[in-house]
Amino acid sequence: MTQMIFVNIPVTDLERSKAFYQALGFTLDTRFADDTACAVTISDTIHLMILKQDRFKSFLTGPFADPAQGTGVLIALSRENREAVDDITEAALAAGGTEPKPADDHGFMYSRTFRDPDGNVFEPMWMDMEAAGISDAAASEEK
Repeated sequence: MTQMIFVNIPVTDLERSKAFYQALGFTLDTRFADDTACAVTISDTIHLMILKQDRFKSFLTGPFADPAQGTGVLIALSRENREAVDDITEAALAAGGTEPKPADDHGFMYSRTFRDPDGNVFEPMWMDMEAAGISDAAASEEK
């Protein structure tokens, strides 16, 4: 079985969040949705659970870290090239997101940062693995 990741994030307005993530090209999986939550499919193996804050808090074992007040997690999403990094960031900005800092360009690696309307932080990034000195063989050997 392929391992998947489900990232749970708090939101204040579920409908606004659904529209935001659809504007980024992601799809909603309404099989896992109600009036407090909705699954968002990023890829076959990456999913978001957008949860209204009270629902999100019901899963916590410690204090709630409000993403509007601070950053608790950075969600990095690989993209196929620099243009794709720019495309998703521009879509996020057009849909109500913000860009808290300028692009980070190291030549072999390029990333941007955006916050969704609730303050959750995403960092789309692209890396030229060969230019970074990372080969598929080397990565396989480390496993």
